[in-house]
Amino acid sequence: MMGSRQEAQGALFYEFSIEAHVPPDHMLRSVDRFVDLTGIRQHLAPFYSSTGRPSVDPELMIRMLLVGYIMGIRSERRLCEEVHLNLAYRWFCRLDLSDPVPDHSTFSKNRHGRFRDSDLLRHVFETVVARCIAEGLASGQRLAADASIIQADANRQNSTPKSDWQPGSINPEDAPRAVREYLETLDDAAFGAASPVEPKFTSHSDPASQWTGARGGPAYFAYSTNYLIDTDNGVILDVEATRSIRQAELGSVRTMIDRVNYTFGLLPERLIADTAYGAGSMLDWLDRQRGIAPHIPVVDKSARKDGTFERANFTYDAETDVYTCPGGRELKQSRRTFTKPREKKADKDGMLRYRASKADCDTCTLKSRCCPKEPARKILRSIFEPSRDRARAIVQTTDYVISCKLRKKVEMLFAHLKRILGLTRLRLRGPNGARDEFHLAATAQNLRKLAKLLPVPEVAS
Repeated sequence: MMGSRQEAQGALFYEFSIEAHVPPDHMLRSVDRFVDLTGIRQHLAPFYSSTGRPSVDPELMIRMLLVGYIMGIRSERRLCEEVHLNLAYRWFCRLDLSDPVPDHSTFSKNRHGRFRDSDLLRHVFETVVARCIAEGLASGQRLAADASIIQADANRQNSTPKSDWQPGSINPEDAPRAVREYLETLDDAAFGAASPVEPKFTSHSDPASQWTGARGGPAYFAYSTNYLIDTDNGVILDVEATRSIRQAELGSVRTMIDRVNYTFGLLPERLIADTAYGAGSMLDWLDRQRGIAPHIPVVDKSARKDGTFERANFTYDAETDVYTCPGGRELKQSRRTFTKPREKKADKDGMLRYRASKADCDTCTLKSRCCPKEPARKILRSIFEPSRDRARAIVQTTDYVISCKLRKKVEMLFAHLKRILGLTRLRLRGPNGARDEFHLAATAQNLRKLAKLLPVPEVAS
């Protein structure tokens, strides 16, 4: 028998509990246990006025932003609508049914003001990292680093060649916010000072973004998010925004390692990265200056394609600072004997030059296989070669094989960032906008990691 028509009937009183309507296995219920925002009021106190109307609760705004990044809601307008309608979102944000939801414009005003002035999003991120360490999810012994390119909110049609767009001709007072931030980062090692090479195009709306074709397809404007993760459980220990060029990404790894050491007292035993981080200066910084084993393939361009002897066919003696060729002859930096020993000088690329004697090469039977087109053989040796040799030795070990497998964890985090959290294109412009989005996304990923690895304990019935 068909039931009677269901008609809504108003009631004078309701007994309703949001707590009872949030499922026990909901993501936000699991995450809520690890969100500690008790310190943000004290952190923000110097940035609020003692007079005037009360502002929107900063904890509410942070909780709403976390909902957006945890649940993959990219638009703040839509986020306000979802928090208004979704009971689980209201519960997480500590809103009752009758409590109003802040307008989306509130986020912009606070983001460009006190949130950035106080570096609040960085504070929230580090609070979550500290919780991960306290829960035993990160030991800080084996770290991995990598970068991923995220498309900027900039259009190719609204850009010009760098030569036609000079920073000195811009009046900062009349420029948009993203342009002012660009002018402020011209001397920043992660942005303007990262490389003297000028990009092919510069965006008018977000000039700090990098014109790049790194993915092999059509070029576009982008920023790079750089992760430093603990390979025990894939916890993100630090995140940094840079231009999408290798020099800036290398510098960000140094910044993050020192910052993690200063903030959390963690100094890794090894750093795992791909060949892009195998430059001699980077390996030397890790090995000699920080005492970190570089589990990184070495960038080596000494291979030859014409069949002649390569640098690997020559033997180096560190005590005498001499190379010996396959024919048994010596290659030295200088063949003159000085009364006062002279300091070894490298060229602008940090390379030392070792040369064989022309007389030795003229009488050598192996000249056709060594230097058939040159009077004498020359060998280039990097001033960072001792650290490069140690990195080559590590590559031959079993630990390096394990490190290659662990390195995939940082790549999985980037896949999660783009496919699950939906961060394939930035909404905010300028270096500060990129930092804000990358910090919130990394915070959301760490919170989801905590919720996954430390599930809600079951209550005995």
